[in-house]
This record gives sequence, structure tokens and C-alpha cells, in this order.
Amino acid sequence: MRYVTDRSWRRFGQTVLAGSPLRLFRLTGKGESVAAEIEMAGAAEPSGLTDSLLDAGAIHPSPATLATTGSAKSKRLTPADVTVVTPQLGGTVHGDGRITVDDGSDPPLKGAAVRLTPNRGPAAARNAARPQVSTPLVAFVDADVDIDGNSWLEPLLAHFDDPRVGLVAPRVRGEHGSPLDMGDRAARIAAGTRVSYVPAAAIVVRVTALDAIGGFDEGLRYGEDVDFVWRLNEASWRCRYEPSGTVWHQPRSTWRERLRQHAGYGTSAAPLALRHPGALAPVRVNKWTAIAWTLLLLGHPIVAFGTATASACALVRQLNGVPPRSAWMVAARGHVLAGQQIASAMRRVWWPIVAVVALFSRRMRWIAAGAILSNIRATPTDAAYGWGVWSGARLHRCWEPLIPALGPWPSSSTQRLSR
Repeated sequence: MRYVTDRSWRRFGQTVLAGSPLRLFRLTGKGESVAAEIEMAGAAEPSGLTDSLLDAGAIHPSPATLATTGSAKSKRLTPADVTVVTPQLGGTVHGDGRITVDDGSDPPLKGAAVRLTPNRGPAAARNAARPQVSTPLVAFVDADVDIDGNSWLEPLLAHFDDPRVGLVAPRVRGEHGSPLDMGDRAARIAAGTRVSYVPAAAIVVRVTALDAIGGFDEGLRYGEDVDFVWRLNEASWRCRYEPSGTVWHQPRSTWRERLRQHAGYGTSAAPLALRHPGALAPVRVNKWTAIAWTLLLLGHPIVAFGTATASACALVRQLNGVPPRSAWMVAARGHVLAGQQIASAMRRVWWPIVAVVALFSRRMRWIAAGAILSNIRATPTDAAYGWGVWSGARLHRCWEPLIPALGPWPSSSTQRLSR
């Protein structure tokens, strides 16, 4: 089996600092040898160590060479083992052999395999296609997503050599800063990690995993894909993001349509928070980092710097086995990333509060300007998303998506691992 280390990977002898969220691993002598093999050749036999590193997001499978033995290769799934399903409302049915579910179109779609009436939403449309699927894998692909033959599928299929993998998602390219694009780095998919969700614009799912959790939640008009991935995780299925497989999502043609789309995404936050408590916080930072940034924003830079320095010193002591210089770099990077999270939250979910305070505070006006300038292109869609979050929170009386999550950093859990 071959693996690649995550960009967060830092090894210092028998100590590894890696993953998302960042975790500290203590390796035995055998474990150190395995880690060295992965670093040098990318090869290692599957073991408890590799399982723990995979589940932490510290290493990732190399899809081009997942199967190395003849028997494994003979069992590898191919595009013929995949049924493509597209839920669709309006437009023209694709003529490439996929199963199209007409979700209440008026007039009805010609050539659709299944028709729902009235419109019931994408979750119900995907579930309605299940009786039509006889293959071990099903790919859900939205009607506005372009797929180039099977080239996007091949890197994804290799991950299913692992029987614990229930879902693999490709990279979805489209408009700049699209919330559907999870970037160019492979990842595990789990709440609270670097890639906490993937859109169902294009995903490949093991049918037994789909059946095990009862399909998509038809009570969600938006966010049903996020809920689906998180329920797979809760049921102990592995979910992987594989950016070497790429599809293209056609952006909305006008700004009005884009803003409406992003506002719709935001309305899913409250229903998701009710189903998955603690998973929708707009900011996740260490409490000391949060205090340091709060002091800075309140105009106390010296005290803020002292707090940040003190927390860095505490981190250096906690990361026993990590050189102090590296621990300091980790601390500095953590503070910077926390600042980016806070700026994003100000543009997205906190902007109504920021706007009101800015009417009376010159400092808040400068802070708001800084948050906007940090990503000015994303500000319109971020604000639309935030409008949706507040609308959903008010409707469902659930304010959790507006409240930051504070906790220890890096992860206080330390594992001692061997082969």
C-alpha cells in the first residue's frame, strides 16, 4: 500500500505532529520505521499505525497505486461498477446513459427514468433512484456538473479497495472561491477538519454504505449532502476527498442567482446544527488564541501579544519531543489561521452584528474593512450566506451556527503507536 503524507506532517524522531485538527503522535521504534518508509518511499503495509494516521488526516492513500497485489487488482472496481444518478429540475436530460430523476419539472422531462411529483428536493430525488441501481457503487452528479467521460472516476475508484471507504468525492471546479471547491489537497472528510464536508454535486458512494444509513435526509432542502457525509462518519464509514479527479460545476449566470444560491446554503446551518450539535461553529480556536485576538481587536496590542506569547510558551512545554523552534512556528501559524477564521466569520455570519457596532465605533469600522479586504472577492457571497444563516437560525430558533467553539490546541490527545 502506498501513502502520501499530509502537508501538516512534521516528524521529529519518534514524535509526529500532523493531521486535521493537529495531533501529536508518539511512535515506538517499529512505528518510527514505518513512518520513515512512508516518508521515503510512500510504501507501508496496512496496520494499526497506518489506520490511526489515515483517520487523523496525517497521511492519505495514493490512488494511483492503492492496489499492489494481483488479487487486489483483480477485485478493483471499474466504471462499469458505477451507476450515475442525476436529480434534475427543468432543463434537458443528459444522453450519456445516466439515470435522471425528474424532480417535479413542469413540463415533465423527456427521457427521465423516474419522475417525482410534486417537487420534493434533491435528497428525495436521489433516494428515488435507489431501486434502479444494481451496481456496487452509485455516483450522484448534479445536472449542472460536467463530467469528462470516466477520467474523473478512475482516481476515486481506487479508494474503494479499502472496504471501509463509503464515499469519495472529486474536486468540483467552478466560480472563484466556490464553496463547492475543497481545494487541491487530498483529505479525509469529517466535521471539524480541514475538509469538513463535500457537496453532492459529484460524489461516489458505496451502495451498502448508502443503505446502511438510510440514504439522504429528505427533510433537508439544503445541506442534505453535508448531513449525509457526517452520518456516514458517525456510522464508521471512511469518507475521502480526492482532488486528482476533477469535474466542472457551471456557475450561476447572474450575481442575483449566485447570491440566492449562497443564501440558500446558509439556511441549512440551523437544521444541520440541530442534527449534529457542535459541528457548525463559525470559528474553532484555542481559548487563549481567542483571548489574544479579542484583546487585539479591543485595542490592547501589548496585552494581546503577551497572551499570545504565554500560550506559545505553554505549547512548547506541551509538545515534548518537538524542537522549540518548530513548536513556536506551530504556535505562530495557529494564531495566523485563527485570525483568518475570525475575519471570515465577520464577513459571513457575524456581519449583521459587526455592521450595527460599526455605526458607533470607528475601531469596528476599521476591523470590518480589514475583514473585507482580506478576501474582497468573496465578500458578496459570504454576506449572502450569512443572511441565510440568520434566516435559518431565526426560523428554527437555533443560534449555534453563530457561536464560536473554543477548546485546547493542539489536540490534547497523544497516541503511542507501533506497527
